[in-house]
Amino acid sequence: MKVFNSIEISASGLSAERLRMDVTANNIANVETTRTPDGGPYRRQMVVFEPRGGEAAPFQLPTALRGFLADASGAGDSSDSGDQAADFGPDAVSGFGAGPSLDLGGNFSQGQGVRVVGVVSDPSPPRMVYEPGHPDADANGYVAMPNVSTVNEMVDIMSAQRAYEANVAAIDSAKSMFQQAISIVGQSTAY
Repeated sequence: MKVFNSIEISASGLSAERLRMDVTANNIANVETTRTPDGGPYRRQMVVFEPRGGEAAPFQLPTALRGFLADASGAGDSSDSGDQAADFGPDAVSGFGAGPSLDLGGNFSQGQGVRVVGVVSDPSPPRMVYEPGHPDADANGYVAMPNVSTVNEMVDIMSAQRAYEANVAAIDSAKSMFQQAISIVGQSTAY
């Protein structure tokens, strides 16, 4: 298990959320762009995330806790050994998505963070606004405007900001834990 794994995971979240803020800011900046090099109005962009893959770092729980997990699930007796607890199925107790997961055998696997799959265009149609004097108006006086809603973009910005702040708080907590561990080790070697 890597010592700084939690910081690396949160750092991947920081990077991903910063990109989401950049893309959302670009959407807001182009809310009135009716002409693009591809022709037609600007298309709203969206960031797609997925859990980072990689080998999970295994961690073995103490035998007593493995027995407790098996007992809590009703799958066995708490006096059973940890090896028997593993027979009740690897997915009986688990986390969500790419986060940490724990099976009844006491195996803990750690998530690896998030990565950006790409930036995709929103397939929704453009807004049609009646503005006959606009240079990009069609024969009926309608202008195809970007499919960007400023309200939705502001909600996305706030969501990305909160996720960014949560990742910063997680990094700060991890740093604090590391500092406490170092001070404990320093105190124990002084004696």
